Amino acid sequence: MPDRKGRLEGKVAIVTGAGSSGPGVGNGKAAAVLFAREGARVLLVDAVLERAEETLSMIAGEGGEASCFQANVINAGDCARMVDAAVERYGRLDILDNNVGISRRGTVVEVSEEDWDHVMAVNVKSIVLSSKYAIPRMIESGDGGCIINISSIAGLRAHSSTPYTASKAAVIGLTMSMAADHGPDGIRVNCIAPGLVYSPMVAPRMDDDLRRIRQNASPLRTEGDSWDIGYAALYLASDEARWVNGVTLPVDAGLTAVSPVTYQTLSQQQYQQPT
Repeated sequence: MPDRKGRLEGKVAIVTGAGSSGPGVGNGKAAAVLFAREGARVLLVDAVLERAEETLSMIAGEGGEASCFQANVINAGDCARMVDAAVERYGRLDILDNNVGISRRGTVVEVSEEDWDHVMAVNVKSIVLSSKYAIPRMIESGDGGCIINISSIAGLRAHSSTPYTASKAAVIGLTMSMAADHGPDGIRVNCIAPGLVYSPMVAPRMDDDLRRIRQNASPLRTEGDSWDIGYAALYLASDEARWVNGVTLPVDAGLTAVSPVTYQTLSQQQYQQPT
């Protein structure tokens, strides 16, 4: 069993969306910090440089090694330069963690063509382009590599945003295809499907009542945060997951494991039982 200290020692990682969209720690920031804690050298990629710099400050404060790179990962040229920068600065590339994502609400009747295209570009095309340039450099290292794509339980169940659901379901299909295509190269490709986590991305839309409803929706009845997603990414990036390929890992407190109607009925009965 590998030593859990320095689980990514000697590895080089790119984390896209490495900054948080608001105060606190988002999924990309959490993954980047955890990767660095475990010995990886991390390229922190974000469209807003100041956000990546906040993550860098956190990593540097813990004695980790990282650097920032500003890029719009729906642009092929930016993705190529991003990968080149990682290899130029650190000599190799082992891990790509694809974190960028946005949401636009609406049904197929309501959504504008512009919003649909933008969601699909940010949530799906960014993964294609980042991976397109990362995979050849991983192969060059001779040790294979690991790609982690961030989907959502919205890709497994209907969500209030049809564009978001469609894009996150596409990420799951893309993950499986990539795992099959590049497994022979020694590159593992896996997917995380976060549940109802409380993060900087959703915080502006939340109040205490909604947070409580979300918390009680799952069997664990606890609120998740971006560290839960980051730790899942750390596992998938580590050698402990060396035989894990093509999976979608829900990190959702068991929400997708239950039937909502049945679960709510059982929960109500439980609360009604005398103590």
